Amino acid sequence: MPFRLSPATIIPVLVTVTAVFLFMPQREEPAGVFQGYVEGEYVYVGAGAGGRLERLPVRRGDHVLAGDVLFALEEGQEGPAVREAEHNVRNALEKLEDLKKGQRPSELRAIEARLRQADAARELAGDVLTRRDALFKEGTISREELDRARTQLDETAAKVRQIRAELATARMGGREDAIRAAQAQAQAAQARLQQVRWQLDEKIQRAPAAAVVHDTLYRTGEWVPAGTPVVTLLPPQNIKVRFFVPQPLAGRIRTGDKAVVHVDGGGAPVTMCVSYIADNAEYTPPVIYSSRQRAKLVFMMEASACAAPAAATPDRTPQHLPAVQDHPAALHPGQPVDVLIPSLRTVPAQSQGSASGQE
Repeated sequence: MPFRLSPATIIPVLVTVTAVFLFMPQREEPAGVFQGYVEGEYVYVGAGAGGRLERLPVRRGDHVLAGDVLFALEEGQEGPAVREAEHNVRNALEKLEDLKKGQRPSELRAIEARLRQADAARELAGDVLTRRDALFKEGTISREELDRARTQLDETAAKVRQIRAELATARMGGREDAIRAAQAQAQAAQARLQQVRWQLDEKIQRAPAAAVVHDTLYRTGEWVPAGTPVVTLLPPQNIKVRFFVPQPLAGRIRTGDKAVVHVDGGGAPVTMCVSYIADNAEYTPPVIYSSRQRAKLVFMMEASACAAPAAATPDRTPQHLPAVQDHPAALHPGQPVDVLIPSLRTVPAQSQGSASGQE
């Protein structure tokens, strides 16, 4: 005959079990330890110009270094546009140099030959005037012939001055306004070359820093609009921990305090620093990854990788950005963690004195 419990027997048993669970002492969390979870700030890499996805050498989960190729779009018309712009720049610069140099050497030699001929004609006209002046004084020739010789000398002298001015102008090059116009054209051609080169460079995107490929959003052969992300990266320095501190303890934590992050499984803890403290309090969220709620009112805080101080030049200007000391690569977004704030384990002396006085 099977054994059966009567309702009169079951009810006292349930009451006893419930009382045991209600009055059983709860496990207390260590002092200065708070529950939280890991978050990641992703980097969405896209191209400034659209095109068909030609190469995608990375896959989800790959580790890439700074400068590694993430994806490449087909060039299309960017390559020929760069070559055309380079040709236009060369032509503009050659035109500008030609204006600065003046006329060609053969043209300068022709002007110099004309100048020598004019000098010879002026000298001959001067000799003729000297002889005609002597004959006029002897009464051999009339004044009209003497005036004709003087006029011939003046004409040849003016011709010499004219050719000398032409030679100086030929050696000077183009006018200043023409040179400025040529310089403007050369600058416009160079600006156009930079623009098309940028469009060509945008077809190949590289990793801005060492990171893990979180996801790829397109497949080879698909059309990618301009500015649309193709690869999502998660650099180790972009991993942070978000945890919640009860209101009575929030005032004792400062930005920059050390935060030791423990993960499940007994892995080595990761040392981080408190980087953000929320300005407003909030109630405990529905999912806190905690065995029980220790406080109804909490402050959200964040911890990130600690940064080393940057080296400074004599003018106190940092030479480079702060280098990350410890990359929390062992942490994964969404992972529940325990955060230990070592500074909370040190009880202020004033608090100890007041506590002893109360005792």
